Amino acid sequence: MQMELQRELRFEEPETFQGMTEAENVESKICVQRVESLGRTREPPCKTTIGKTKSLSAQFLVNIDDLVNNVSDNIQRQSPNCKDSVMAPSPADHEEDPDSCRSKRMQIGPSLPIYLKFQDVKYKVAVRNLKGSDKEKHILHGTTGSVNPGEVLAIMGPSGGGKTTLLNILSGRIKLDSGIIAYNDQPFSKSLKKRIGFVMQDDVVFPHLTVNETLTYTALLRLPNTLTPQQKKERAWDVICELGLERCQNTVIGGKFVRGVSGGERKRVCIGNEILLNPSLLFLDEPTSGLDSTTALRIVQMLRDIAKGGKTVATTIHQPSGRLFREFDKLILLGRGNSLYSGKASEAMPYFSSIGCSPLIAMNPAEFLIDLANGNINDKTFPSKSQAKLLHGTGNQSYQNGWPSPSDVHEYLVEAYEARGAKTEKRKVLKLVEVEGEMEMQEKLNYRESQATWWEQFSILLRRGLRERRHEYFSCMRVTQVISTAIIIGLLWCRSNASTPQRLQDQAGLLFFISVFWGFFPLFTAIFTFPQERAMLSKERSVDMYKLSAYFLARDISDLPLDLILPIVFLVIVYLMVGLKLNFTAFSLTMLTVFLSVIASQGLGLVMGAAFMDVKKATTLASIVVMTFMLSGGFFIQNVPYFMTWVRYISFNYHSYRLLRKIQFSCSDSGPCDSPLIRELRLDQGGLEVGALVAMMVGYRLLAYFLLRRMK
Repeated sequence: MQMELQRELRFEEPETFQGMTEAENVESKICVQRVESLGRTREPPCKTTIGKTKSLSAQFLVNIDDLVNNVSDNIQRQSPNCKDSVMAPSPADHEEDPDSCRSKRMQIGPSLPIYLKFQDVKYKVAVRNLKGSDKEKHILHGTTGSVNPGEVLAIMGPSGGGKTTLLNILSGRIKLDSGIIAYNDQPFSKSLKKRIGFVMQDDVVFPHLTVNETLTYTALLRLPNTLTPQQKKERAWDVICELGLERCQNTVIGGKFVRGVSGGERKRVCIGNEILLNPSLLFLDEPTSGLDSTTALRIVQMLRDIAKGGKTVATTIHQPSGRLFREFDKLILLGRGNSLYSGKASEAMPYFSSIGCSPLIAMNPAEFLIDLANGNINDKTFPSKSQAKLLHGTGNQSYQNGWPSPSDVHEYLVEAYEARGAKTEKRKVLKLVEVEGEMEMQEKLNYRESQATWWEQFSILLRRGLRERRHEYFSCMRVTQVISTAIIIGLLWCRSNASTPQRLQDQAGLLFFISVFWGFFPLFTAIFTFPQERAMLSKERSVDMYKLSAYFLARDISDLPLDLILPIVFLVIVYLMVGLKLNFTAFSLTMLTVFLSVIASQGLGLVMGAAFMDVKKATTLASIVVMTFMLSGGFFIQNVPYFMTWVRYISFNYHSYRLLRKIQFSCSDSGPCDSPLIRELRLDQGGLEVGALVAMMVGYRLLAYFLLRRMK
């Protein structure tokens, strides 16, 4: 009875068993069991978590056997949320303790085990010096290692050591310069890309979407068509349960200027976006950066759980705690692009002791290794020049006053690894691996090639865009800006009319300002569209999450509510205060003209944003273009020099201004029809101007689309 109870208990800190008897320690170690692997399909319902302290005795455990069993039975009978079957609870059902459904496991099908091996991986980049000539800089000097399914590989080293570069090369995000990388003894292929998940160091997520919305939209876009939308939503809920995000599922993600979930929860959401597809290989770039030690430990323990499901996990890590370091199976230590150690993490300290490097004081193993990689030997033993030569035949370092410099330490560690560790690791890499049932597994996984159709992608992206930007549609700042401008215009042109040439000139100035304002305002708003979403677009397009055309059209249409509602409010105020043509036809045509101007100028803003992907550069160019279009719009100057006349025909201000004058100053009404302002407007009914604005609407957007396609 006592042993069965202890098997049910879960602990995170084995250190709490210190001070117990040997017999109690043996029994307690059984209790230190981590969460079962992601691939496991069944687990008993919710288990009661009980913590044991040093003062807890074995006799006390025996006395509470019956009590705990009774409590566990009651919890199992009264906990409807913890079920073995996969269901999609309603949002109300999701408001529960985050640990209550931790025992639930994802039913995500089989995954192909992938053995990752790499040998002599080298990488260099061209760097331009002050003289203007290119010089090659070596980032990696030849790294060898391997990681198998069920293992977690940690790539450690100081900043600038090449950790992220190595991770990007192994994941196929950067082209390999030199060396060999094998996935089940096969080279990288396009089909393998869908088996790889990559979590970037920066949390690239939409800040105004909730946790549930973020994972649900990812599931709808990335999961195959063999699953129904309801099954995809259930998969997203399974991931929420697995990552312990139930409590914050309806909280927005947040960002720099938006308050949302915590850093650890945001990181778990990013990991959830990748494990939705049940990847065989999972790469993570410093997943614990910016997190406290306890949260970081939970993240790494979760990675171990993922690996236990038959996944291969590789992550970069800067300087983990001692408890976190013990969670890694394999370790690669990099320093200045060189391998200083590659092998089992548990054998790292004995290896460095064998080459004469040991800590003199109690020290975190990770801290000790990072110090060595930096060339810092304070509070550490280090062989003298004669000892180094005796150990490995390497005595070329120029020790000064008997103390080696950081460069000497680095050179010694590199030579020691080449002499003792590199050959052993290379022999392991050269061994061929056999994956049982690989062909059958490949056939089962072929369904991943078919994702959502173009129309489904468009509709999902449109819904996501409307939800993400719903806070912008009626933001206080924009509404205040538009209404204030309309009221000021109404006060300045209050009750004006076109009865005299002077009043006609005043109303023409009003119409010109309307054409300029509704060209300037949407253009500068649209400039921010693609630069702000560049990181998200690059991330999602890198995994072929959707077609670029579906994203572009959905992103463009999702902006229409803001672009079309505010002009209506603006014109209603102006019409009531100024005294323009008060009939439905004139108001409708004026509104249509403003809409055409808004959509055309928005297209030009999209072009500038897509061309530069930099807000400062794009706004600088936009200010020049807006000024040029405004000056050539037909109000400030009538007789434009012949070599500059072409400018007005590509200016949306010019065409919208002409349309507004034709609508407001028709000769059928009373007014000075022989005025120079309207004499030229008798030639046509505005078809040329409408055609020009429509051509701009379409042409600018096509140009913006092709500019986005060339973005890497």
